[in-house]
Amino acid sequence: MNAKATDANLLEAFFEERVFNPSSEFVEQANITDARIYQDASEDYLNYWAQEAERLDWFNKWDQILEWNHPFAKWFTGGKINVSYNCIDRHLKERKNKAAIIFEGEPGDSRILTYQDLYREVTKFANVLKDLGVKKGDRVCMYMPMIPELPIAMLACARIGAVHSVVFGGYAPESIRDRVNDAGAKIVITTDGGYRRGKQLPLKKNVDTALDSCPNVEKVIVVKRTGGEVNMVEGRDLWYHQLMENAPIGCPAEPMDAEDMLFILYTSGTTGKPKGVVHSTGGYLVGASSTYRYVFDIKENDIYWCTADIGWITGHSYIVYGPLSNGATTVMYEGSPDFPAQDRFWAVVEKYAITILYTAPTAIRLFMKWGEEWPAGRDLSSLRLLGSVGEPINPEAWMWYHKNIGGGRCPIVDTWWQTETGQILISPLPGITPAKPGSATLPLPGIEVDVVDAQGFSVPNGQSGFLVIKKPWPAMLRTVYNDPQRYIDQYWSRFEGVYFTGDGARRDKDGYIWIMGRVDDVINVSGHRIGTMEVESALVEHPAVAEAAVIGKDHQLKGQAVSAFVTLKDNVTYDEQLVNELKAYVAKKIGGLARPDDIFFTAELPKTRSGKIMRRLLRDIAEGRALGDTSALANPDVVSGLKEKYAE
Repeated sequence: MNAKATDANLLEAFFEERVFNPSSEFVEQANITDARIYQDASEDYLNYWAQEAERLDWFNKWDQILEWNHPFAKWFTGGKINVSYNCIDRHLKERKNKAAIIFEGEPGDSRILTYQDLYREVTKFANVLKDLGVKKGDRVCMYMPMIPELPIAMLACARIGAVHSVVFGGYAPESIRDRVNDAGAKIVITTDGGYRRGKQLPLKKNVDTALDSCPNVEKVIVVKRTGGEVNMVEGRDLWYHQLMENAPIGCPAEPMDAEDMLFILYTSGTTGKPKGVVHSTGGYLVGASSTYRYVFDIKENDIYWCTADIGWITGHSYIVYGPLSNGATTVMYEGSPDFPAQDRFWAVVEKYAITILYTAPTAIRLFMKWGEEWPAGRDLSSLRLLGSVGEPINPEAWMWYHKNIGGGRCPIVDTWWQTETGQILISPLPGITPAKPGSATLPLPGIEVDVVDAQGFSVPNGQSGFLVIKKPWPAMLRTVYNDPQRYIDQYWSRFEGVYFTGDGARRDKDGYIWIMGRVDDVINVSGHRIGTMEVESALVEHPAVAEAAVIGKDHQLKGQAVSAFVTLKDNVTYDEQLVNELKAYVAKKIGGLARPDDIFFTAELPKTRSGKIMRRLLRDIAEGRALGDTSALANPDVVSGLKEKYAE
């Protein structure tokens, strides 16, 4: 073990003994103050989730809480519900003039939509979609910046029973194409552009490029955001504002079966093809709504801000569906945290007197790097609760967050969950769970997890292993779109009878869970999952590249960075220009998040005798660690040569 690893282990052991209890002032007002909720949920697990489901409005109650035909689950079968109705209509009597969405644009523009405003906009756009021939079960793709029209479009789809698929606005045209085609989307909604660090992003142009190879798309709806010039294809492209001008207000909410598909969200996998994660209507909303209420201790007067992008699952569950189903006020910010200055986040907190902030460890580490003077220059006294999402938070970042953003008074809910889980599964309940910096703490009520060894047996407290989930939960993915076998193979084949998360974890002496990160070939960059095969496929498409292997390397700010090992074709000469060209090529193919931080050139990749690339050894090289077992290599000289060449 190297010195760096030893220091990290000692630091973690130190923080394992540091316990932060919520203040008496926080406990007095907390939604959950009785720890018996864990025992009650454990003793009657199905009844617990049925009680949570009762908090929503159903057109018809369910016949059965759970049908479990391993590994396929159906929750609240026979029940009829509509997500849009639960996020809007049921609040109109008591909250119609309450702010539902507060929008802050990067240039400084802002909008506030009340629940009545949201009803008007959503029902009008639902009628627009119906007029364009969108029916229940049709797929609608959205490629948009963080503007209110995005949740409006999502809720309009949910209202009429259409399935939405949001594509992150930072993706390149090929990634859009792959997702649109896999979903079979007939409508694409985009904008003329967006803003990022003062520059305009060419979203419509990217869509145009993607749709050259998307034969199923019938119409493209374009929201005017920047006012920039765009090409409008006659007969296909329509302006959002023109469609909305004459659209009638009021559209009945379609009663949806609890198991009807609500959305498809694509996430990178260990193959080059992204996975279309399918989430249902009833179970998903129960999970997202319940966990939002408990984890964030939501109150009627809270101003809640999740800084994620709606293009990711965090934005779906905890910017749109969780907050709105609870009648909360949710803040959307369009731009980057450093525009026009490095205190933009804190300026937003100050401007709207935000009470709950939910952000990523990547952002927190960036703020640490910029310095504590930036938050110190703003009034953050309105904050009462902080959250962390996207990846494990290191103890140092937790402590900085607690001190400099929370003023030492705000509990921190460090949440663990995934695109596939749909809802938070491991997190403190802030009124009753003592926190440990760096630990996600305990499974939420109604969730049963375990840490197991390679044979699937539980490991004792204090030991590490693989994180698994032992019982179905309401918001779990139902399948991989059009590929149920991939669903089985990916999540239910590693260990018998349980869901394999793909993460390593350790349970300490108090039973607290410490997430150790991915154990499969997925890289977690700034909380966003990128498949190694996706990046490798992009690299080998470049005419200079013969072969490529991609791994995740620990990164102080991002959590993980993309590192690529590349073998060039004969007669291709390596130079710095080629390095930059390959990095730009990956960014163009997939998106900026996938741009490699490092590219290492090698005449040969380390492989086993059967031809499998040993990425574990490449991680050792990239991290500067001592090499692990090399006995399986066909040519051990390859890895020793790489180690000598790229030793840190």
